[in-house]
Amino acid sequence: MAYKEKDTKKWTAQWFETNVRGEKKKRRKRGFETKREALEFERNKKLSDERSMDMKLSEFVEVYFTDKQNELKDRTMKNKKYMMQQHILPYFGDQTMSEIKASQIIQWQNEIQKKGYSDSYLRMIQNQLTSLFTHASKIYDLQINPCKKVKRMGNSDSRSLNFWTVDEYKRFIQTMEPGTSYYLMFEILFWTGCRIGELLAITKADINFEKNQLNIDKTYYRTGKKDVITEPKTKQSVRIIEIPGFLKKEIQEFVDRHYGMADTQRLFPVVQEAVQHKMKRQIKVAGVKKIRVHDLRHSHVAYLIEKGVEPLLIKERLGHKDIRITLNTYGHLYPNQQRKVANLLDEENQIDAIK
Repeated sequence: MAYKEKDTKKWTAQWFETNVRGEKKKRRKRGFETKREALEFERNKKLSDERSMDMKLSEFVEVYFTDKQNELKDRTMKNKKYMMQQHILPYFGDQTMSEIKASQIIQWQNEIQKKGYSDSYLRMIQNQLTSLFTHASKIYDLQINPCKKVKRMGNSDSRSLNFWTVDEYKRFIQTMEPGTSYYLMFEILFWTGCRIGELLAITKADINFEKNQLNIDKTYYRTGKKDVITEPKTKQSVRIIEIPGFLKKEIQEFVDRHYGMADTQRLFPVVQEAVQHKMKRQIKVAGVKKIRVHDLRHSHVAYLIEKGVEPLLIKERLGHKDIRITLNTYGHLYPNQQRKVANLLDEENQIDAIK
């Protein structure tokens, strides 16, 4: 029950929370200007403790991230929180989970789509709202999931993939001096298809020079002025990438020039933004079309597909969790096989005619 502090004349909210052992502990929060504010805070805390779907969406967001703290990586958590704060909380934050209707989600989608975001970004925004209601339905028995009633906005199908041909890449890489760190970084990105975070986490110990192999078992990012090395995106991202002889030689020469480099030292001690800025500058010099650093991964796949590499091998090389991800992302790059089928049937018919 809320009460007024005699010294400060401000209100204090107090409530009970149940811990994992089922024990009730009294909690307090001071500094409310009015009794109404203190009582409202008490009510919300009680609903949160009970995980009632009568709590506001903004409060359920806190519950969601508490539940997911051991499941989501720090960077993923940060990105999801940002998107929810920017695109979901301003619309639904003050509404209770149980009162949000499908019709309101449609209105929200219409507003978000007016902002001119790409289809893939719209789908990412939609996924954040969907994840909240899915969690509420599965774990806290929300009776009606409004997201199931509406069509999801955006599109995760990447049919407008941006990538370079080998000729475009060669024009780009020729603007840099062979043997330099940035030259080698772009060589590895284009010829292995690894992610930028995986590249920046590579150490000397990750290169098997005898077998021409690159070990991917970690990823790098920088957050809050701190360098973070963590596990890759998924379990399937942990993999061995076979590298061509010329690339092994380039890496070997680079390591040899850095005499005394420790096995655990990062080959490229820079941040992702530095690689992005370097790429933008060299694109202008080379006069090739603009693509992102991540598009070098797409460029690698486009090259493999052109050479007839099967989707399953590409999945394993990229570290995709599921073959469907590979096919959904790159399937449209494979040549249409219908003409081959028709030609085979023609040949069979001709053989029968001869008989």
